[in-house]
Amino acid sequence: MPTPNRKVLRRLAVLALIGAMTSAPRTSVAADAYVINAILPLTGSGAFLGKEEQQALDVMQSNVNAAGGIGGRRLQFAVADDQSSPKTAVQLASEITAKHVPIILGSALSALCSAIMPMVKDGPVLYCFSPGIRPAPNSFVFSSSFSTHDLIDVSIRYLRLRGLKRIAVMTSTDTSGQEAERSVDEAAALTENAGLQIIDREHFNPTDISASAQMARVKGSGAQAVIAWTTGSPVGTLLRAVSDVGLSIPVVTSNGNLTYAQMKQYAGFLPAELIFPAGPCFAPNEIADRATRTVVNRYLGFFSAQNLKPDNGNSLAWDPAQLVVDAIRKIGPSATAQQLRAYFGGVTNWVGINGSYNFKAHPQRGLAEEGVVMVRWDNPKQTWVGISKPGGAPL
Repeated sequence: MPTPNRKVLRRLAVLALIGAMTSAPRTSVAADAYVINAILPLTGSGAFLGKEEQQALDVMQSNVNAAGGIGGRRLQFAVADDQSSPKTAVQLASEITAKHVPIILGSALSALCSAIMPMVKDGPVLYCFSPGIRPAPNSFVFSSSFSTHDLIDVSIRYLRLRGLKRIAVMTSTDTSGQEAERSVDEAAALTENAGLQIIDREHFNPTDISASAQMARVKGSGAQAVIAWTTGSPVGTLLRAVSDVGLSIPVVTSNGNLTYAQMKQYAGFLPAELIFPAGPCFAPNEIADRATRTVVNRYLGFFSAQNLKPDNGNSLAWDPAQLVVDAIRKIGPSATAQQLRAYFGGVTNWVGINGSYNFKAHPQRGLAEEGVVMVRWDNPKQTWVGISKPGGAPL
């Protein structure tokens, strides 16, 4: 049995240990995550894009957190599934805006973004991943990548410079198709395209199971090329119709279809020459600007490290998400919608995978047609290859 003196010594030792523990530096505890909300179509007709955009956010989240997060806080993208439904997108946006968040990323399709846009007139910022919307200058809405107008403008320039001046146009009846046809009309009215003719116009519903009748009329029109503009599963209907009627002219379609999954799925009936307007990240060997090439190579390396091959859905999400991360790092985690809008509006030389952004020159988007390149699906190589200089001049 311990003596009293030993009891006293033992108590003193315990007190000394407690004192040492309280005076020693504590291991830092990770702060709460900084959450950025996103609304994406993870199911439904737009899922091919939504899943890739979520994948891009996952890759970025991993790399941002590996580099210390945002001000020491772990970054977390919280993604909600709008099921490719405008009604669901509005419901989700309502729930998120009720939390007074400064920004929402998404959605992936122009119809979904258009449904949400009226809800953010006074904030939060909506950074839509679809190029197919036209946000009002100085609004809280921003649009990813190159506009449909610029993509079609460059596509038509490329065709004209190749000597293909008799063009047929086939567009879907949804928001994306309507914007495309409007952009075709604007491009055709340019002085540089004075010798170009739109000799046939066809339309189809995205839910149609066949477009062979319309494509037969395109074939009979004598067109030298066709702009077949839609995004997602409906493009499969168009490409199958091209095959069914034996149409052998070049087919230009939306950059929204720059996905490996689609090319694999439609391999049995792809046209001999399937062309897309794209960002420079789809033709890295044609990038002349050293800063852009560096950013694109880093981007490709991030995906390669996870055994992934990025395509359009990934690219549509990447630059907007990186811009948002950079903005919050600069302003601070308490950044408001007004501060984020002002930050983006002041960006003049931010280099992303789609080139150099200048929001003062190109409000709500930062990019213009001079960065667009034309690419072709190369079936033997199973990838896209560049076929034009930036701006559309054929190589």
